[in-house]
Amino acid sequence: MFNKTKGMGKKVELEINSVNRIANKTEIKGDIKSEGDIRIDGKLIGNIDTKGKIIIGATGLIEGEIKCRNARIDGKLDGKITITELIEISSTGKVNGEIITSEISIEPGAMFTGSCKMDNNAKPYSEKNTL
Repeated sequence: MFNKTKGMGKKVELEINSVNRIANKTEIKGDIKSEGDIRIDGKLIGNIDTKGKIIIGATGLIEGEIKCRNARIDGKLDGKITITELIEISSTGKVNGEIITSEISIEPGAMFTGSCKMDNNAKPYSEKNTL
């Protein structure tokens, strides 16, 4: 959030949507917690908890648990993902694990091995607890 004073001393809060990025050929071991969107083009071994969107790029790999609002998988996910809204698995995406979501879109050519639970009340970990 960014606070700005507008006229007569009134404060207006402006929300700045941040995008965090892990670049190709970067490897991180550990957990990430964020309010904004996250794009992974490298490798993450750990968990992600965000109120934003997760994008796993074509060169991206996550081994761990993801909790977020929306997700697009163009790369690879090994683990569990809980999404409140929509997960999209593109034709280059590979998911091996468990999906809990309200909505799912799987393009032809995508690979999915595991289980999927459609739950309109799916709540990511970020709204229940912290990591």
